Amino acid sequence: MAMTGKEVLAVQMKPGNDAEAATIKEYLIKLLTELWEKGEGFSGKRPFGNSGWEHELYLPLLQVGAVNGRLDSDGYIEEVDSDAANTLIFDAIEAL
Repeated sequence: MAMTGKEVLAVQMKPGNDAEAATIKEYLIKLLTELWEKGEGFSGKRPFGNSGWEHELYLPLLQVGAVNGRLDSDGYIEEVDSDAANTLIFDAIEAL
């Protein structure tokens, strides 16, 4: 499914994500806010305390069919087209 950056921003996030964001837009805003507040102390590996934070953005894209991939039996990403997902996230960032 092809999505515009604005459509990506509106995609709902899985509850309980580390940023406590309702949408991808809110997640990206919180991520940028965290970067700005922490400055040189910002952790690109663990911006909200845990690693693998990119998957929190990939998961909703996978769930709405915007990217190809597969979930395991626990609902975690087993496989995802990260190149396609990153392209959508970059489009969303531009749309901000």
